[in-house]
Amino acid sequence: MNLLLLSNSSSDAGYLVHALPDIRELIAGLPAGASAVFVPFAGVTRDWDTYTTLVSDALAPTGLAVQGLHRAADARAALEHAALVIVGGGNTFNLLGELRRQGLLDVVAARVRAGTPYLGWSAGANLACPTICTTNDMPITDPGGFGALGLIPFQINPHYTNAHPPGHRGETRAQRLAEFCAKNPAMPVLGLPEGTGLRVRDAALTLVGPYEATLFLGPQAPVQLAPGAVEVPA
Repeated sequence: MNLLLLSNSSSDAGYLVHALPDIRELIAGLPAGASAVFVPFAGVTRDWDTYTTLVSDALAPTGLAVQGLHRAADARAALEHAALVIVGGGNTFNLLGELRRQGLLDVVAARVRAGTPYLGWSAGANLACPTICTTNDMPITDPGGFGALGLIPFQINPHYTNAHPPGHRGETRAQRLAEFCAKNPAMPVLGLPEGTGLRVRDAALTLVGPYEATLFLGPQAPVQLAPGAVEVPA
């Protein structure tokens, strides 16, 4: 498989600008003007046409021809013929629920497992995991189950930070992930901070970006992983 799973899309540099070098590496084998299908279903307060235009404009320097899946006459056929599948961020529950309602979740999984490159950020990165249970999003809709694409055998927590604002009495992100690990002690979780991503080439994993990621597993103390080749326990 050939995946790029990003923590975030926006930065001070602009939309997806920080990730363009890694996106170009992801699509290096595709022909000029290759068809990319964008899944905008995580958008809730951002309408899907506006979202698709934002992504298309951001990826214009790559030469990709971006089509919104919601505008395809036959969504299944659009995915089956796509040279690249792109899944944007927003609300993970809405994303998963819409794909499941349209019967497209297994289609995406099959295409990516067959070698179609996959680019996802935030909710789109969560979707690549076994479940969406390590999302940061509110369950604003019932997705019909938490099971996701299962393209990687561990969980991702995008936008990871352990910041604790003064006066805030709620749990930190690390405490919330510790709760997940207590209930799922055999399932690793990779916390990806802003500006980082995970490059997946079959079984090879590379942490891209300038910052360390945090690996959580069961009751063990969190481990910091430096950029470059990384290993996540199976």
